[in-house]
Amino acid sequence: MSKVFVIDTKKQPLNPVHPGYARLLLKQGKAAVYKRYPFTLILKTAVEHPRGEPLRIKIDPGSKTTGIALVNDASGEVVFAAHLEHRGAQIKKALDQRRGVRRGRRQRETRYRQPRFLNRRRRQGWLAPSLESRISNIVTWVERLRRLAPITAISQELVKFDLQTLDNPEISGIEYQQGTLQGYETREYLLEKWGRKCSYCDVSGVPLQVEHIRPRAKHGGNRISNLCLACEPCNLAKGTRDIQVFLAKKPDLLKKILAQAQKPLQDAAAVNTTRWALYERLKALGLPMECGSGGLTKFNRTMREFPKEHWIDALCVGQSTPQQLHTSSVLPLVIKAKGHGCRQKCNLDDLGFPRGKAKGAKKVKSFQTGDLVRAVVTTGTKQGVYIGRVLVRASGSFDLQTTQGRVKGISHRFCTPVHRNDGYGYGSGRTGVTPPNLPEKEGPFLPGLKARGILDRFGEE
Repeated sequence: MSKVFVIDTKKQPLNPVHPGYARLLLKQGKAAVYKRYPFTLILKTAVEHPRGEPLRIKIDPGSKTTGIALVNDASGEVVFAAHLEHRGAQIKKALDQRRGVRRGRRQRETRYRQPRFLNRRRRQGWLAPSLESRISNIVTWVERLRRLAPITAISQELVKFDLQTLDNPEISGIEYQQGTLQGYETREYLLEKWGRKCSYCDVSGVPLQVEHIRPRAKHGGNRISNLCLACEPCNLAKGTRDIQVFLAKKPDLLKKILAQAQKPLQDAAAVNTTRWALYERLKALGLPMECGSGGLTKFNRTMREFPKEHWIDALCVGQSTPQQLHTSSVLPLVIKAKGHGCRQKCNLDDLGFPRGKAKGAKKVKSFQTGDLVRAVVTTGTKQGVYIGRVLVRASGSFDLQTTQGRVKGISHRFCTPVHRNDGYGYGSGRTGVTPPNLPEKEGPFLPGLKARGILDRFGEE
């Protein structure tokens, strides 16, 4: 698994440690659990001269999922990795639903407040709530990790797709487009746009080729709107024929491909909209910033023969990527944005009328909905041990959402908090991989188990 974060008695970050070393600290009573997600220990003994190796946090922003990784540039060791899943689509859906309810009630002349969208001014730099949520999630986790690890630099994938360069290679210099990175920006854009499958037969998991919708033999250009993806059999079958001739017997597929070719990439547009706002907010943290493009990220990943994963893309962001990255023991943390509830006073039916009574207090018996708890039920028909998210009720009889399903009627007396609700849900992803041409080096034995003191890893005792 990934390394365990450690902080001292003053809550200052120290070097992350191996899980086995963390278990030893807990067993000998020299540390206590400070946080479950990400797992963090706090030392019980003061460290006079704490030491911390500088780490770099690398970010691969995405519309739906953002990859995060902590890397030691000197050794190439990956300390921590995570997938941060955003809730931008959920926010947009909630706003659309609220807008529809309000407009419906106004149209029916139901007594309701007047529309206010005509008498408001948006501040400079305003972003839609769904986009603002993506930025806030990333900045929140960068600040959280700064409190748990000695982070000294930030790397961000700033430009996902340089659309102007794709349409006009000479806009930033033809030498750049014809260098080592030639084609990586275009291919990555096409893979995202066409869903990483053949445009003609929908096959996936096979090598795909860049296909000209209007063949170059018939004066078709290299503009991005004239390119798609095709497997080798479909590419050979089409040849230099025009797409109208090739798909004459498949008018529905022809219409779909032509529409998709002219359709902008929605997810890429969301990333392009927020990239500079995210850059400015990360820059305001006061750490050195490094930026890289999506083409460079794919180039680094391809040269190291890594698979396609969000956290692996984060590892490959920027020119500072070490030649060897040790990823075999990394287990990425899956972080899913859940929100902190809503300010809606009561639930509504399909027509926008109140359903049920007004909501009660947010906290009941020191618990609130979303807390991760461990319930040890000793009496009744539901005896056993349950771990899951709690749904509080004013009566003190809670519901638990576990991996096996929902358990109803658990008294608050049996519940013990494991992790308080912080607006995010947690899980684990696939373990890391080792590329065949870059073998992992065997790590050293854990120091301090026999001759040295436990705190030698962090500083002088």
